[in-house]
Amino acid sequence: MSAGRLFDYANPGSVVSRLRRRRIYVLRRMILRVPDCRILDVGGEASYWTNNLGLDWLRRHRVRVTLLNHTAEYVGDDLDPDVFAVVIADGCRLPYLTNAFDLVHSNSVIEHVGDHARQAAFAKEVWRVGRWFYLQTPARCFPLEPHTRFPWFQYLPSAARVWLLCHVRLGTYPRVDAARAREIDAELRLLSARQVRCLFPTAVIRRERLFGLTKSYMATSR
Repeated sequence: MSAGRLFDYANPGSVVSRLRRRRIYVLRRMILRVPDCRILDVGGEASYWTNNLGLDWLRRHRVRVTLLNHTAEYVGDDLDPDVFAVVIADGCRLPYLTNAFDLVHSNSVIEHVGDHARQAAFAKEVWRVGRWFYLQTPARCFPLEPHTRFPWFQYLPSAARVWLLCHVRLGTYPRVDAARAREIDAELRLLSARQVRCLFPTAVIRRERLFGLTKSYMATSR
């Protein structure tokens, strides 16, 4: 099976698209618990919501989504103001009071925020700002690293990862210079099951499996 058939989220028939639809079932149930649900999507993109739940569904259930990102580059354009708001901020220092939102959502973001201290700060903010939360992150133990699509990339020495990023086009990354390669290498910090449990000690932790192997983790409030 080609990498495109596996990892192309734009293709509704790809493996990752089918897995995401299963995860969305859990998220949809959480949203429907609360009338007029107010959601903070940390690291969010509008296309995630419109492609997976649909703009009509969001409008019908009067869902409001605040897309919080460190840059407007990834948020999206021509957003429906009745559904979406955009905030530029650091996900490790959210500019909101405790329980400001019904649900805090994060999809494949915590592995990008930096070292363990920043991941812990991110997790703490997800706990603090929402009455409930839903967080998904790729599993470190899965053989194919999901961003570079290179087997066991996450287990290679740092110098080898930097060399590959400089000399080979990997997944979503073009070949880059050494400085940018070191930035990417420092950014990609996939989590183990133990680390997810430590960051979210009282959460429900679900394992998403592909070919019998754990591909990602979902942490949700009880």
